[in-house]
Amino acid sequence: GTACSKEDIVIYQGATAPLPNGIPSFSVEIQNVGVSGCGIADIHVSCGWFSSARLVNPTVFRRLYYDDCLVNNGQPLGPTASLNFEYSNSFRYPLSVSSVSCC
Repeated sequence: GTACSKEDIVIYQGATAPLPNGIPSFSVEIQNVGVSGCGIADIHVSCGWFSSARLVNPTVFRRLYYDDCLVNNGQPLGPTASLNFEYSNSFRYPLSVSSVSCC
């Protein structure tokens, strides 16, 4: 099989409707675009001091330490699969994949 890399995980991020109190909100999609045909697990994202005024499901995306967020509770994200969540903060966090584990 073809080895996967962190480049196989793509993060799309865009603005969405703000919260009623005016805090900006952002939608995030994390997608496995790899052609290896296997799930990619232990997806870690550089996320600074990520926090959200709106609760983000911790099994989908949560900060473990400074600049280290875990995607999908560490479980594999299958080929062409994607996860979505929204967060609310006064600014948009730059999110980038820092490490993955291949099947």
